[in-house]
Amino acid sequence: MKKTLVVFAHPYLEHSNSNVELINFYVRHQHFTLRDLYEDYPDFHIAAFRERKRLNNYDRFIFQFPIIWFGMPPLLRLWIDEVFDRDWLKEGEYNPLEGKEVHILVTTGGKERSFTKTGTYKYTIDELISGLIVSLNVFKVNIKNIKIVYEANKLTKKEIILHKKEFMELLNQ
Repeated sequence: MKKTLVVFAHPYLEHSNSNVELINFYVRHQHFTLRDLYEDYPDFHIAAFRERKRLNNYDRFIFQFPIIWFGMPPLLRLWIDEVFDRDWLKEGEYNPLEGKEVHILVTTGGKERSFTKTGTYKYTIDELISGLIVSLNVFKVNIKNIKIVYEANKLTKKEIILHKKEFMELLNQ
């Protein structure tokens, strides 16, 4: 199994049964390392050098977060800004992310139909998280999938377990 770093960011985790259930999987498996950005950096002072060094130790990354006011949580945005060092892209420099596998798991309280061109918000989830997608593409990662869990705040325990099972199947492809 691939050694996997989970970059998790949820500013209101205590109010999210679905995210708690989804991250419990990582804690129980030794090849997953869960990094809760809001737990690690409550003051928003990111140790970028340490984070960049850590990235070298993993074969695969999972970014898991909720949509917060139509975008990524602010601490995740800051983490990307500070950790994704442009020096990695200088010609001849080693790019520690190139070719590595990335999975993105997004939760939202909204309905799927709301996140369409004709829906309530007129934007898709992919468009709302485009900053992350573009950043990952610049570093030449292999984005394997983006799983979106809609109406996450209304899911039953059984539905959450089904989503978790689907996501684990995506990881094993």
